[in-house]
Amino acid sequence: MTIIFGSIWCVYAFILFSLLPVFKPQWQDGLLYVSNAIQLVALPALMVGSAILARGNDQRAAEDHTALMEILSDVREEVGRLRAMTVNIAEQEIQNSERPTDVVSISDDAVIAVNEPSSPVTGGIRSGA
Repeated sequence: MTIIFGSIWCVYAFILFSLLPVFKPQWQDGLLYVSNAIQLVALPALMVGSAILARGNDQRAAEDHTALMEILSDVREEVGRLRAMTVNIAEQEIQNSERPTDVVSISDDAVIAVNEPSSPVTGGIRSGA
């Protein structure tokens, strides 16, 4: 009933119904009775229908809220991971900027810089050896 009373066609029907006494004045008493009966039935029906529709809207809103909170939780997790990755990348960039630019790598453990001065060797024999 809420959908029917809320339609534009119902508005048109009631406009025509309200104009009937203009064309048929002798029907005015009967139309007044029918009009009052419609109001007595329609108003409570509209209120009940509105309450039912409001419950459906509230349920949908609660479900949407739950879904959005889950999405927000996922986004916060991803942002936390991205921040950690960004910090790691920044630390690696700092470490890489401190390394010499001309490097010869002999193994994973030893790195020899070409630009660094070497220790003096006397006669091919290191002192203290």
